[in-house]
Formats: sequence, C-alpha cells, structure tokens
Amino acid sequence: MVIFGSRELKNLIGPLFLTLRGSAKDPLLYLGLISAVLFSTVSLTVPSSIGKTLLPFSNERAQASSLFAQPGMKIQESPELSLIQKNSLAAISPPIMVTPQILGALITAADYEWSQKEVTEYAVQPGDNLWSIAEKFNVSLETVLWANDLSKNTAIQIGQRLIIPPVSGVIHHVQKGDTLSQIAQIYKAEKEKIVDFNNLATEDDIYIGDILVVPDGVLPPPTVYAPAYVPIASSYFICPIGSPCRITQGLHWYNAIDFSRGKCGDPIYAAAAGNVLKVKLTSSISKWAFGGAGNTITILHPNGVVTSYGHIQSSLVNSGDYVYQGQIIALVGGALGMPGSGNSTGCHVHFGVSGARNPFAQ
Repeated sequence: MVIFGSRELKNLIGPLFLTLRGSAKDPLLYLGLISAVLFSTVSLTVPSSIGKTLLPFSNERAQASSLFAQPGMKIQESPELSLIQKNSLAAISPPIMVTPQILGALITAADYEWSQKEVTEYAVQPGDNLWSIAEKFNVSLETVLWANDLSKNTAIQIGQRLIIPPVSGVIHHVQKGDTLSQIAQIYKAEKEKIVDFNNLATEDDIYIGDILVVPDGVLPPPTVYAPAYVPIASSYFICPIGSPCRITQGLHWYNAIDFSRGKCGDPIYAAAAGNVLKVKLTSSISKWAFGGAGNTITILHPNGVVTSYGHIQSSLVNSGDYVYQGQIIALVGGALGMPGSGNSTGCHVHFGVSGARNPFAQ
C-alpha cells in the first residue's frame, strides 16, 4: 500500500482546480471535473481491502510508513491519471470489457458447460422393440427411426446396433454450402437451440463433416440428409499411429476406429494431406466434453472427405494449417481423468471418417 501526503496530493491534483475555475459556467463540465477529482482523491488515499495482506497491526503500520515494497508485501496500485497540458483530465476507459458470460466462465467449474449430449450406440436386447428403446432413452419413436433409417414396421434383431440421439430430433451431417439458418429451416427447428445444444461459438461455427444434433427437428420426407460417400482407394489413408498399427475397437459411431499402442503421448499422424478445419480443446475432465469426443482435430482432404482425431492429449497444429500425410498433428490422450479425454478410459485415438468408408473397418 502506498500512502500519499498532503503535498503529493496538492502537486498531483492541484492543476485540476485551475480547470474548475473556468468551468463553472458549464454545469455538466463542472460536475464531471468534480467527480474526477473526488474519484482520484479517494483512489489515492483510501486503501482497498482487495489483495491486501492480513498482518498484525504493528507490521502493517511499519509497512505503511514506507513508500517502498518489502518482501512478501502486496501493494495496491492506483489508477494512472491522464492529464492534458497539466490542466485537464482525459477520459479513461478499461481496456477489457468483462461480460457476465465471461465472468461466469471464470468463476465456475471447468466442466460447467458440459452435459450429457453424446450420441449412443445401443445393442438391441431380448424383449426390446422400437417403442421400448425410445422410451428407455426418453426420446420420441421418430427420433430412433430417423437416426437409423427405419420404419415402424422394421423388425429389429437381438444384438443389432442402433444410433440413439441424446434428445428428440434429428442428426445432420454438415455438407459444403450448409448454413445454420438453412439447417434450421429444413428441419423446422430453432437456430438458437442448435447453437446451444452443440456448443457452437456462433451460428457460423460449423464446418464440412460436422455432425449436428438438431433438437426437436423433424425429418422432411422423403429426403435423407446423410453424407454422400466418395469412393477412395484402400491406400488413400495411412494408419494414424506408429507401428504396430493396433486397432483397439472396431467400427463404431460415427464411422470410427480406435487405435492405440497403449501409451498416452504417442504421436498421431495425419492419415492424408489436407487443411485443418477445427482444433477443439478443453481443460475439462467431463466425459461429455465435445459430445464425448474430448479434444478433437478435423481435417478436410482434397477429395472432400473429412477425418477426425478424438481424445487427443494436445494439438501440434492450428485451424487453417495445411498438413502433409504422415505429419505429426497431435499426441495420444484419452486416459481417465486427463483433461480433454471426453468419454474415454484409456490412451487411444478415435479416428473417424466422414464422406467415405473407413478403410480400417474390418
């Protein structure tokens, strides 16, 4: 804390009163200058309790008697005054405006924004039917039918795997030229709900290959909005991890294969050349981060196919970067409790393909 005596205050604020003399004819200017003088006086003479170290009375008095910082001592900094020609006070505004949303993010837990929004793969059990499955997941029957391209008369088999959206509505695969307004219009849904449910920064925060959940959306018959598959050679993609290229989980949502050599921190390679669309990172340990995928990189390849790399520990590229096939783009993550792991309990990379068959599917 710095103490100013009467001489310091007089030398610092005195020039302001020269301006006060000539401003009496203008009441607004006069009141403004009076307010500035009072604010400056209070700021410079009244110590704040914020950031103040609690000390015994004798130590506090000893510190107050010195104008210089002592070891372990916290000093309150007063706002700087901007004087024009030593007789006028310039207006000063804070350099950063903190909105309620930003303040909330700063003081709330790291996973405050995450809730269960993960698409589920469900294996049909004995005694199940489409109606009971919809009821089990608290979604409409139509939601289950649309997600799996089924009809009410479709017979399901034990062990058959069904896609269950986390909320009643439809799933949309973003394609070239899509806008959020168009998507909302197609499915008769609210644009704001799509933004909120998918944790989008803005309505423009969508890219080719993204998979959006459209809450309360209705599928317009007879069109099915799914990505068109591009035929590619089996050698177009290389394994995204080093040798041995070990698959730890076969094909699962969405068109993905899991790879791992059993260690976090192993390099992840770009399966093919392309442009990095998005790098999504979070410090949250919530299993629902980014819909369960956790930290994710997506890459758009020249043929229009998009690959995604989920559960990564850290990214070595940025959005907009061009990467070459075999370039190290990230490190393997996914360990339980590791920030950005998402819905994962072990070190691996979730390698998804949108717009083509996953060549590693067995």
